[in-house]
Amino acid sequence: MQKFKNMKIRFISTFILCIFTLSQALAWGQTGHRAVGEVASFYLKRKVEKKVSEILNRESIAVASVWMDNIKSEDSWDYAKPWHYVTIPDGMTYEETEKSADGDIIMKIEEIIKELKAGNLSAQEEQNKLKMLIHLVGDIHQPCHVGNGEDMGGNAIKLKWFGKNSNLHRVWDSEMIDSKAFSYTELANMVNITTKEEVKALQSNTIDDWYKEAMGLRDQVYALPEDMYIGYEYSYKNWDTVQVQIKKAGIRLAGLLNEIYG
Repeated sequence: MQKFKNMKIRFISTFILCIFTLSQALAWGQTGHRAVGEVASFYLKRKVEKKVSEILNRESIAVASVWMDNIKSEDSWDYAKPWHYVTIPDGMTYEETEKSADGDIIMKIEEIIKELKAGNLSAQEEQNKLKMLIHLVGDIHQPCHVGNGEDMGGNAIKLKWFGKNSNLHRVWDSEMIDSKAFSYTELANMVNITTKEEVKALQSNTIDDWYKEAMGLRDQVYALPEDMYIGYEYSYKNWDTVQVQIKKAGIRLAGLLNEIYG
C-alpha cells in the first residue's frame, strides 16, 4: 500500500511539473497568439481562406497558432526551439549579426514563405509549415523575441509582477494579457480597429521593418523601477503597445497568406 502511495505521489508531482513547464513555454500566451490568428482571419481573400482551411483540416488559424508552442513538449521537435526568436544587439542590424547554425525566427519565416510558395511539400509538411508561419509571425511582434543578447530575451530579468515572481519575457508573453481576462475573440475584436490605408501600409512592410520595430520598443520594455516591482502602472504604460503589436501581427500574417495562396 505504501509503495502504491509513493507511486501516486510521484505521478502527481511529475504531472504538475509538466504542466508548469508547458505553461512557461508559451510565447504571447495562448490568448495572444490566438488573437493574432483571429485578426488575420478578417483580412484573408475568400479563396485564400478556403485554401488555408483545407490545409489545416478545417482548424481555424486561431487554434492552429499555438501548435508550435505545444510541440515543445516533444523531444523530436527540439531542433525548432531556436526558431522562436533572434538575437540582435543594440546598434546592429540582422545582416550584421553572426547567424545561429540552428536557425532563428527571421531566417525561418523567410525560408517557410519560400517553401510554401514553391508548393513542393507533402500535405503534412505543408500543414506543419503553415502552422509554424502563423506562430512565428506572432512571435516576432512580441518585442522580447528580438533579443539584445544580454538577458535571454528578458527571461533573465527577474521581477515581481503584482507581488509574484516572474520575469520580463513572461510579462510580455502572457501576464499583461492574462491580467485583462479577455477571451482571444474579445481581444482580437478590441485591437482590430484600423483603416484600409493602414492595412495596406502594414502589409507592404518587410520582415526587416518588423524586427526593427521590435528593437525600437526596447527602451519602453526595459523601463523598470529599481525595486523591480511592477503591476498596474507598467501595464497601463505598455498595454496599448501590446494591442498594436497583436493587430500588426494579424494583419501582416493575412498579407503573407494572401501573397502565398492568392
